[in-house]
This record gives sequence, C-alpha cells and structure tokens, in this order.
Amino acid sequence: MTAVPRTTPAVLDRIARELPDHDAVVTAARTLTFSGLRDEVRRAAAALIDLGVQRGDRVAIWSPNTWHWVVACLAIHHAGGVLVPLNTRYTAGEAADILERTAAPVLFASGEFLGADKAAAVDRDSLPALRHVVRIPVEKADGTWDEFMARGTNLVVVDERASAVTADDVSDILFTSGTTGRSKGVRCAHRQSLDASAAWAACGQVTSADRYLCINPFFHNFGYKAGILACLQTGATLFPELTFDPEQTMRAVAEHRITVLPGPPTIYQTLLDHPRRGDFDLSSLRFAVTGAATIPVVLIERMQGELDIDIVLTAYGLTEAAGFGTMCRADDDAVTVATTSGRPIADFELRIGEQGEVLLRGPNVMLGYLDDPEATAATIDDDGWLHTGDVGTVDEAGNLEITDRLKDMYICGGFNVYPAEVEQVLARLDGVAESAVIGVPDERLGEVGKAFVVAKPGAQLDEKTVIDYAREHLANFKAPRSVEFLDALPRNAGGKVVKPLLRDRERD
Repeated sequence: MTAVPRTTPAVLDRIARELPDHDAVVTAARTLTFSGLRDEVRRAAAALIDLGVQRGDRVAIWSPNTWHWVVACLAIHHAGGVLVPLNTRYTAGEAADILERTAAPVLFASGEFLGADKAAAVDRDSLPALRHVVRIPVEKADGTWDEFMARGTNLVVVDERASAVTADDVSDILFTSGTTGRSKGVRCAHRQSLDASAAWAACGQVTSADRYLCINPFFHNFGYKAGILACLQTGATLFPELTFDPEQTMRAVAEHRITVLPGPPTIYQTLLDHPRRGDFDLSSLRFAVTGAATIPVVLIERMQGELDIDIVLTAYGLTEAAGFGTMCRADDDAVTVATTSGRPIADFELRIGEQGEVLLRGPNVMLGYLDDPEATAATIDDDGWLHTGDVGTVDEAGNLEITDRLKDMYICGGFNVYPAEVEQVLARLDGVAESAVIGVPDERLGEVGKAFVVAKPGAQLDEKTVIDYAREHLANFKAPRSVEFLDALPRNAGGKVVKPLLRDRERD
C-alpha cells in the first residue's frame, strides 16, 4: 500500500498523476487542470528560486482569492519556502510589521482592487529584507506576474527542492492577534496542515466529484487549509470567489453545479432571505459547514430544508491547532449541529480544564509561536495540552459546546478580534486617557467592537474621531463600530478593568 504523501509538493505530484485532466482551479479568467496547475507551480517555484529564495525562507501573499494565490502558495512550498498569508484587510502598517518579523524576501501583492493597491502601499524603504514585490493583476491587466513567471526556467532545481521537503518542515506561519496587543505567528508543519484539512474533508465526504465554491479568504485557515489543501488532497475542483455577492454566488452555484459551499452563518442567512433565490437552481448543493458564531437551530433546519443541502455541519478550531479541532458528523441532527461544535477530528484529544477551559492535545497542535518561546510555553503546557482560552462543556456524546471565552477576544464577521490590540491603537490617539473594548452583538457580523473611552481633561473627542482614527490604523473588522465616553473604567482591587461590568452595562 502506497504511503499517503505528507508534504504539499508530494500531494500535488500525486493528484496531478492520478487526475491530470481533471479541473483543479476554475475562475472567469482561467481554468487549470491538476497537471496544468503543477506545471504553473513548478515554473513559479523556479522563478522564486531565481529571485534568490532559499530553503526555509518566508514568502508572503497579500491578495484576494485568485488563481494566482493558489499557484503562489504551492510554489512557495515547492521552492522549500514557508507561506506567510497576510489578511487583505490589514493596513499597510500591519502588513509591514509581519513582513519585518518574518524577514520575507518576496511578497506577492495585489494591484488595484476595490479602490486599494496593496502592492503600491508597501513601504519598501522600511523593509530591507524585502527584495521583490510580485504584483498580481486583479481588476485590470497590470502587474509583474508574467515577468515573474518568465524567470521560471530551471525546473531541475525545483524538483530537487520539492523532493527535499519533509513532513516536519514548517509549511506556513499564520498570524493571529495576541492578547498582548501584537499578532503572533503560528508555525505549522506540512503534515499538520495536510492531516487536519484531510480530516475536515473526510467529515464532509469530499471527493473528486465535488465542485467547491470558496468564499472564505485564502489568507484564513478556512480558505487556505479547508479550501485549497482540502481540494488538493481529494481532487475536488476549486472555484475561488473574490468577494461575496449573494446573486453572484447563487449564479455560480447554478452555472457550475457547485456541491460544496462553506462559510460563516451570515452567508447562508443572506442566501435564504434573498428575494431572487427562487430564480436560481441551487439543487446541486450537497455539503455546507459553518461556525465562528452561535448558530440558530432554525438556520440549520432551513439550510437542510429550503436549500436542500444534504450535509450541514458546524465546527470549532483555532489557528494554533492547524485551524481545526472538533466537527459534527454527517448523521448528526439539526439540534446537535446548531448547538454544538461536534467531536474531535484529526487525532485531537479534548478535555475541559480549570475554569471550564477547552484543552486540545494531539499531533496537529502547532509547533509553536514564531520567535516567542514564552508565549508558546504559556499556551502549550508540559503535558502537551493546548490551552485555547475558550470556555465550554462536553455532552455525553462527546460534543463540544463553546459557552464563553477566557480571553477577551470576540469574532467579527468570522475574524478574531483581540481588544488589547485595538486598545493599544486608541492609546495613541491624542486626548484618550484610557479605553476598553468589548464585543457586542450584531445581526449581520455576529459581533462588533464597542469602545469605552475615558478622555483626558479638556480633550475634544467625539465618537467619529475615535472610530476614524481606529480605521486609519487597523483593519476595518478590528475598528469599533460605536464609542461610549465614561468618567472612569470599572476596575477591580488589583486595578484590572472589569469587562463583565461593561458587558452588563451594554446589555442594560
């Protein structure tokens, strides 16, 4: 029996050999079969090596979901490099911080898209390690992609690099906001990214017959691992979506006979309530998975009934666990799917620790944080248990229900937001004495930020000034949507802000 490949280059080689003419990636601009994808990846890897990328170098991608992202991602691995995805909502300052910390010699960045130009926003003078920016065309045919690909001629050295990659080599570093206010880089091995995403695909019974519409951004675990890597291992065809537009999504489902459609709950709610839903044939949908928020039971029932989706699942995961943790199974009922996050997958062990904290242990717990052994030791204990910071319970069937968070983190539109990071930014606004940020319910996004601000005496501050300042320095999903001014923040005897009192105030 042939061993299962446990590096990304080996997986691509295998699928290109087994399904050479099967569509791998389909966009309006270009369709790539698995053999065609492998050809593009090898050329792009050769170009990276020609640019001086060495084994173990970190290479970043700051771009929305295009076929270029898939090629670049796999090419980085083929060249023996480490993928560093950047959130497209990051400001230039946030992106520069990560580029500096990873010492990335090459950045793939989008050109003009939705009024922004990521490639042009990068301050090259402040990043001495960044030698090359490959500009990806999105809205118009500008960019340096073709020039970059023209460098990819030495395929012999690519195959040597690819074959030297091992299952335990670092494949990617995904950054997650930290409770200290600075993002932390989560280091993950090839075997971990592949094994965890394969387990996710197995729960959804994904095969090469599936056609997967990927609305989740590739820079996120959900888009990269449960998307690109899941399709690569199963042979499913990937249809990347640049942005979520309900009519465009329904049109794509009908036209391409989409079978797999993962996403946050708001996507399904929007589709179900859309006045033109009846104009589109959505009967091909077979598998949907959601999470990152509390799911109403009626939503699961409507997805199964009105959208006629055979398998609707919910899941729980975090970047420090390769993006995964627990997941429901195909035969679970609607109440189980809506009220729990299922049972462990990917060889994870699950238990509830002190204060009800959810703990995970297994081969897919991260290798550690980038250049931060103290934070790593604080997160993974001596027995190998990953302390998630989430509070939950486990029922008799072993299903996990997340009930609260030890950390202050909240989830806005599917993205984790850590108030400490927002508070650090607000502290630099002239006139702010102190601030505290919490997540408050929002019908569309699940939760949004609310800032409680204590102004300095005589300061002329209003809500708009605070919000505008936050948006100038932070990604939009991190910026608070409302501000309340207080004379003082509630504190305990130790001087720590008592955020539960702020939440009570908001509820009242």
